[in-house]
Amino acid sequence: MKHITTSLLIVLLTVSSFSVFSQAKGTPAQAKIFLDGVSKKYKSFKTIKANFKLAIDNAASKIKEEKKGLLVLKANKFRVEMDNQEISCDGKTVWTYAKDANEVQVNNYEANPNGISPADIFTMYEKGFLYQMGDVIKEAGKDLQMIELTPTDKTKNYFKIKLFIDKAAQSIVRSKIFDKNGNVYTYSVMQFSSNISIEDATFVFDSKKHPGVDINDIR
Repeated sequence: MKHITTSLLIVLLTVSSFSVFSQAKGTPAQAKIFLDGVSKKYKSFKTIKANFKLAIDNAASKIKEEKKGLLVLKANKFRVEMDNQEISCDGKTVWTYAKDANEVQVNNYEANPNGISPADIFTMYEKGFLYQMGDVIKEAGKDLQMIELTPTDKTKNYFKIKLFIDKAAQSIVRSKIFDKNGNVYTYSVMQFSSNISIEDATFVFDSKKHPGVDINDIR
């Protein structure tokens, strides 16, 4: 069975053209207060479902790609669907399914210390980051506050994250992740729903729905 990647870099956002609105910047303490309000809002949601778009750019390697996907969250459970891959996690076990090969890898779930798990995307800044208020920009009639996150652990495979947050709605509308290989990942939410009914079975891979699937259980 060929290798199936399980690394996850999912952050909720929305994309559109933007222009600089002001250059007002605040202190790290002000950034924390602002982010605390955003985190409090998202923690109040029992479930989240979002259709997103991922853009990957690497100028040096002349890479420019776009992918669409679906993210579903419920407590510590998550499900990610992309073009040729589905990742399901019930908080204990993670199933990574490659659609083109009809193969699934089963493993015990452990949060990747070098990545960003969907389970903690709204609280990731609380530990291991330095943060700074950036510019306020005007986008589609909304004021977006940019906050830059820098990991204190320099062994991380990314060195900077920029969050763009709707100041009025206290919602993350775009995120850019910069990794050490020169890749820039921009995540955009196309549709967003919260507090909808989602069955726990959503987060468990159902082999019956994939006849003949090759199961590689490495637990």
